[in-house]
Parts: sequence; C-alpha cells; structure tokens
Amino acid sequence: MRVMNADGTEAEMCGNGIRCVAKHLYDTGRVRNDTISIETLAGVLSVVVTAEEDKAVMLKVNMGAPILDGRKIPIDYDGEFINGVLKVGGRKISATAISMGNPHLVTFDPLKTDEIERLGPELESHPFFPRRTNVEFVSVEDGTLSVRVYERGAGWTMACGTGACASVVAAAINGIVPFDHPVEVKLPGGKLEITVSRDLSQVQMSGPAELVFEGYYYYKEEKQQ
Repeated sequence: MRVMNADGTEAEMCGNGIRCVAKHLYDTGRVRNDTISIETLAGVLSVVVTAEEDKAVMLKVNMGAPILDGRKIPIDYDGEFINGVLKVGGRKISATAISMGNPHLVTFDPLKTDEIERLGPELESHPFFPRRTNVEFVSVEDGTLSVRVYERGAGWTMACGTGACASVVAAAINGIVPFDHPVEVKLPGGKLEITVSRDLSQVQMSGPAELVFEGYYYYKEEKQQ
C-alpha cells in the first residue's frame, strides 16, 4: 500500500486507508482470508476482517508499537517528549510527540476554535519537526476522546486513523485513559476504537469501512521515441 497526500508527498502510513484497502481486497475477492497482511512504508501490518454477506464491514488493524524516541519520530529532541512544552504562534502549548509509522503531536490543552485553526498549520511545519508532523487537538469527556486533526500534507481532515491511535497512546501514557482497554475516539467523520497495550508493544485499531462509489480510471501510455 502506498499513500499519496493531497500535496503530492508520500505518507508512511494511513490508518483509515489501510482499512479501505483491506475491504477492497476482501470484497472484490482478491483476498478471502479473514486476516490480511499489508505492506506499508511503516512495515507489514495485519488486518482482521469481520464480514457480513461476504462484505467486510469492520476491520481491526494491529498498528504495531508506537515510537516515543524523539530522533526516531523524528523531532529535534533527544529522548521522549511527553507532555513537553513547545513555543508556537507567540504562546506555549503542552504536547506529546509520537510516531505511529508517521509523526504526530498530540495536545490536550483547552484551546478555542480559532486558536486550533491557527495553530494546526503552524505546528505542522514547525522547525521542531524535520519531516513536518500531523497535529491532534484532543478533548476528553467520560473516557471518550474527541479529536480534530491537521494532517501533514493534507490539512484539516474528517478522520485520521494513525492520529486516533497516537491520541490514545498519549492519553494512556499521561494517565488520562487506561491501558489494555478499548477507548472510543470521535472524529468529525466517525468513530474508532483504540486499545493500547500496557507494555506499548502494540496498538489495536477497530473501525468500519464502507463503499462510497465505484468508477473507472483510463490512462494512455506514452509511446517511446
């Protein structure tokens, strides 16, 4: 699976995209296994399919282990950046940096809508992130996370699977939600369920995938001179 962003850059991984790919493979009969292995730039990930009437309706992805080491995320920082302070746009915010195969910055600071809309693009291209970053603005109510995502290379998105995973990882290691327990994540485009293992060896993401439309793509090969 290769994922191209709206600005033409290539993403290492896409949590929503991999569910869609798995559904397409299953529904079209290319793969009929209940478990599908899909190679990405973030490694080979396993997707478990729940089907109804021979169509995949719910997909559970083992997203692997989150990366907290700063240089591997990457960020311009040695060690783990957990609830650290970052200066941006004339103010300071508290945030946690995580990679889920791609870089994320998660903040639980109570921010106004206009602040969020201004800080999203500023944080994405902040010099602290040598390869830019996805940004998650998270609020928590009764153990449920509500997340807005400014996605690297795409801008504001309706949903982000890796962003949902990073948000729950950040919430767990900061003591906001429990480990080893499914956490509901609400995004503008729908809901996901994320479970983070206490030893941080894996993150499980469960969510739906639906067929929206079908079409045909035509292309013309250029003749070699």
